[in-house]
Amino acid sequence: MLTSLGAALVGFFDSIMVGHYGTADLAAVSFSNAIFFTVMVFAMGAMMGLTPLVGHEVGRIEKVLANANANANANAQEYIAQKQQRIAALFANGAVFMVLLSVLSLVLLVPCIPYLDAFGQEPEVVACARPYYILIVLSIIPFMLFCLFKQFLEGLGNTAVAMVITLGCNLLNIGLNWVFIFGHWGVPAMGAAGAGLATLIARILMPVCFLIAMLYRDEWRHLLRLIRRWMISRREIENLLYIGTPIGLQTFVEAFLFTASFIIIGWISKEALAAHHIANQMADMTFMIAQGIGAATTIRVSHQLGKGDLHAVRMASRASIHLCLLMNTIGAAIMIGFRHQIPFIFTEDLQVVPIASTLLLFGGLFQYADGMQCIGASMLRGIQDVRVPMRIAVFSYIGIALPLGIYLTFYAPHPSIFNCQLSTSSGYGAAGMWAAFVIALAIPAVLFHIRFHRQMKRLEESHSAPI
Repeated sequence: MLTSLGAALVGFFDSIMVGHYGTADLAAVSFSNAIFFTVMVFAMGAMMGLTPLVGHEVGRIEKVLANANANANANAQEYIAQKQQRIAALFANGAVFMVLLSVLSLVLLVPCIPYLDAFGQEPEVVACARPYYILIVLSIIPFMLFCLFKQFLEGLGNTAVAMVITLGCNLLNIGLNWVFIFGHWGVPAMGAAGAGLATLIARILMPVCFLIAMLYRDEWRHLLRLIRRWMISRREIENLLYIGTPIGLQTFVEAFLFTASFIIIGWISKEALAAHHIANQMADMTFMIAQGIGAATTIRVSHQLGKGDLHAVRMASRASIHLCLLMNTIGAAIMIGFRHQIPFIFTEDLQVVPIASTLLLFGGLFQYADGMQCIGASMLRGIQDVRVPMRIAVFSYIGIALPLGIYLTFYAPHPSIFNCQLSTSSGYGAAGMWAAFVIALAIPAVLFHIRFHRQMKRLEESHSAPI
């Protein structure tokens, strides 16, 4: 949870600090990140396929070690050695997969640089966005390397290292923001571009710190020493593609929905876009907490599945649901209860504040649906069921949310209470898009959990786990 929350804090503090520098710069960061994260979220999601594969092998080792005579049993030791080689092979092939994803991301992101003005944003916003966008695109390679280490260690059951590195580098990022955005210590004020430079430096340090941590601990250093060139195979990479690509597509379509919402709301005004960004930042904070719980869910479910303990799989899933409901209740209470105060953290623009306050109300309303769909997807990843959830996500986010959001934003009749650039001459404006979010997130929230319980019944009836 702290690792995911720390990742969200990068954008959170970027938004606060850039927002106090200027509204155009805040809108530029919002617009640039909307494009960037659409691609990066796919790559990050695809790398998540490594965690359940590693976790399944770790669960099999734990099952053998649970036997009191395992250390004296030569066959058991040979089996454990084979599984350790398998884990090392997963890391090696995961590294190749990471390189392929990084190249694909650059191929998709770099050509957008000269065409940022083609998205219909205001010229002032585009002028601020271009240097920031270039810098964050450069950061994708070190960030993907960080994701490789993070997903691998999470599969091994360790989440503390990622937490320490993420929080430490984020503190550095905040300090560098102060220097580069506002111009201190002899550095000229750079606005949004300064936030991009700070993010690039912090993301370069993250994988370096991870490599040092892995070399420091004997168990992890042993796994790195087991890696051989012959372990890299087309079959293993295809296996990562089989598990990772549907996860990546699922996260992509959700990110695409939010990216499209930034572009669409940007057609209303820069004030509406800035307000949308503020509400989205707050929603991201609570979502990242749910995502952290979801990561723990995938780890626990995959480990227990590897052991063949289906009762423990259900216990882990129930615990994650209860914890997520608790955290999302707190998040919803904060967003709704303090919706009139929160916007002032980001900006002093009195045209932005009332819009953001209304959007925060909708953000609080969809907390439960957003959290439950995240946990449901994580439970299914733990049992390596990824293709049907991907189809559900495409149906919900692209088939329902996007057209419904466009209709409610621009075409639906609305009462006169929606003003302050919240709405257009017809339609509910930015509020309409957020209403569509509430509806669309509820669909996968229900269907993912139904799917998980059906899959568990099948596993329990067959008394066997999937390979």
